[in-house]
Amino acid sequence: MKKIEKYAEEHKIPIIEKEGMKFLVNYIKKNNVKKILEIGSAIGYSAINMALAGNNINITTIEKDETRYLEALKNIKNFNLDKKINLVLGDALTLNIEDKYDLIFIDAAKGKYIDYFVKYANNLKNKGSIITDNIYFHGLVEQKEKIEKERLRNLVDKIKEYIAFLNNNPEFETTFYKVGDGLSVSKRR
Repeated sequence: MKKIEKYAEEHKIPIIEKEGMKFLVNYIKKNNVKKILEIGSAIGYSAINMALAGNNINITTIEKDETRYLEALKNIKNFNLDKKINLVLGDALTLNIEDKYDLIFIDAAKGKYIDYFVKYANNLKNKGSIITDNIYFHGLVEQKEKIEKERLRNLVDKIKEYIAFLNNNPEFETTFYKVGDGLSVSKRR
């Protein structure tokens, strides 16, 4: 795991913070989660950690960047988890996935969080949850005025839109956690 963390740091690949990962693994164990859909594999770090949380966990994880996909494939094989983790190369917004999941974990392009949520909410089992990472985005969501780059300001605006979308969603009840880089847990009402 340390190798993957080091690779992510050296190649500037964003992976879930350790506190957030710990929260996610505990959530999986506590809620007896067995079937997970992850949007945004990166190099497989979170999928591997989630797969190791229990014996009967199966994960489908989607990554659209081919270089990251290949690195994730290698990492998953190194952990002998290729039977538990189905890694898919493609754009999550154009794929058609029919299965139902206990947990959907969103950790991909922050500007498309609403699109991912809307597209995959129907893939959630009745008592399932959608967990989203980077809700506070390095504290910038609460301190937008300190951001100098317009692109970053726009991204923060998209995250704020997503938070408002979650807060005003009549179908889901969402709880926000100041863990790692901020997590939201949305459950169907």
